[in-house]
Amino acid sequence: MDQLHNAAQPTNPLDAADANPSQIAAEAARVIAETTGVAAHDIALTLGSGWGKAADAMGETVAEIPATEIPGFSKPALAGHVGTIRSVRLPSGKHALIIGARTHFYEGHGVRRVVHSVRTAAAAGAKIMVLTNGAGGLNPDWAPGTPVCIRDHINLTAASPLEGANFVDLTDLYSPRLREVVARMHGLDEGVYVQFRGPHYETPAEVRMAGIMGGDIVGMSTALEAIAAREAGMEVLGLSLITNAAAGISPNPLSHEEVIAAGKAAESKLASLLTDIVGEIA
Repeated sequence: MDQLHNAAQPTNPLDAADANPSQIAAEAARVIAETTGVAAHDIALTLGSGWGKAADAMGETVAEIPATEIPGFSKPALAGHVGTIRSVRLPSGKHALIIGARTHFYEGHGVRRVVHSVRTAAAAGAKIMVLTNGAGGLNPDWAPGTPVCIRDHINLTAASPLEGANFVDLTDLYSPRLREVVARMHGLDEGVYVQFRGPHYETPAEVRMAGIMGGDIVGMSTALEAIAAREAGMEVLGLSLITNAAAGISPNPLSHEEVIAAGKAAESKLASLLTDIVGEIA
């Protein structure tokens, strides 16, 4: 009976019915602090498709931990995510927490796991959350390899990371201060990011709908994480790499291989861009 009981237990503490996500994030932050020897991190970054090389360019790696060794984290299901949490000492002496283990909503693990990395970053002391992704573009002027700053988002997942009567104001969710820094330094275009559930790509009709609603970028991450970051009191900066023209705009069939190839081609440029931005805002 004990064996049967143990087999029924959730493998991730966030999956338990009575889980406290904040407590689990605090425990994850404690493990990160003990393993890295860094008591608190100043800034956190989630590196999506195409953005991973920035972790090597940003500063001195203090420690790199397999995500599955940290409470609440899952092994990434997607190629292009390294599956580690890295502590980096920036040239300024401040510390960045680099999240290479994003859990996507379409993996079916629930919203708590999707936003656990963001809550852990906040518990680890980070005041700024930089969320990056690879995404489809609606603007025909944005060729694959174009970085775009997220101005706002539309959440079409029909889900929220907030539980209970927790009414969080999302006005200016994507920090005007941080966006101004990016505009001043690099003059990136801005756009509205639309998160779909995935994992299938959007239909041409859905892309047209997103454009009518005010969207400029379509993808399968970021919006839920940004909401959790705002709940935690963090400043949020969102950056998308346009990996392809969205369905109905691109004349070609969509594929994950195309996303990976575009990210590979742009990774050196993105590493330099993100290193400059972090050096300014951290």
